[in-house]
Amino acid sequence: MKNVYRVLASLNIFVGVCAIFGGMAAILFPEEPLGVTVDILENSPFENFLIPGIILFAVIGIGNILSAFLLLRFNLRYQGYISSIFSWALIIWIIVQCIMLDFIIPLHILLFIIGLVEAALSIVILKKQVGKRS
Repeated sequence: MKNVYRVLASLNIFVGVCAIFGGMAAILFPEEPLGVTVDILENSPFENFLIPGIILFAVIGIGNILSAFLLLRFNLRYQGYISSIFSWALIIWIIVQCIMLDFIIPLHILLFIIGLVEAALSIVILKKQVGKRS
């Protein structure tokens, strides 16, 4: 079970660091973060990347880092739920992003798969936790 926690925490850290980096770029340079122009937001409700950057930074970035920290430091009763929330947040983020941008790139596919793996590992933790209570 330790391996499940380590793999999930590693994925959380990877996603969290990437999201913090991307979110910070969008917050600091909302008109052109990392060279991406606002033209791709044509089909979205946003005029620039500020609001998506804040959400990416706070929810996906900080959330996944917090989840990893809790996984590695504490044996919380609700850890499966915490991890599941942030894995589904990533999955929903990627789906909504692809719909709004109206295209899919390999990074979207990779992060979607990582979100599914995080969700599956969260289910493993939840099953273990429910089994302990029975």
